Amino acid sequence: MRPLMLHALEQVLDQGEGLLRILNDESFKTPLSSARGATIGGHYRHCLDHFEKLFTGIDHFLIDYDARGRDQRLETDREFALGRTVELRLFTRTMDARLLKHSIQIRCAVSGDEGESPFVTSTIEREIMFCISHAIHHYALIGMMCMEMDVRLPVEFGVAPSTLHYRSVSALQTA
Repeated sequence: MRPLMLHALEQVLDQGEGLLRILNDESFKTPLSSARGATIGGHYRHCLDHFEKLFTGIDHFLIDYDARGRDQRLETDREFALGRTVELRLFTRTMDARLLKHSIQIRCAVSGDEGESPFVTSTIEREIMFCISHAIHHYALIGMMCMEMDVRLPVEFGVAPSTLHYRSVSALQTA
């Protein structure tokens, strides 16, 4: 049986794949003034950047989230982003669950002050959790952008697992 963390990682990438299959090319790259000119593609590329740093960093037990690729094709070419998402989702299936508890050094800017952020110790499992949570946050923003463009998404898209659980428990209690 696969560990919950790897299953959750695959699920969040699955949600991203579903999003990209629902959107058309224009909605993916249209800047919205209500989002300060941001695009769905820009938010989605940002999520993929973090997943890619996670996956490539596992090999060396070192993740530098500040050194993301920021490949413009991932935010302007929906099919390219879809292909990369499928690749990352398939990669999760080959991840060795024994690595989850392994220590890893990470860097992620936490201040706008000059100078590089220090590396800190984490675990691969904790970084998977971070990337999942980070993606869900951006999916929520993407969900609001989709609403503005009248693009219908599944109701659970961009909703935190704890919120989904709370809603299901509340529904059972009021039924």
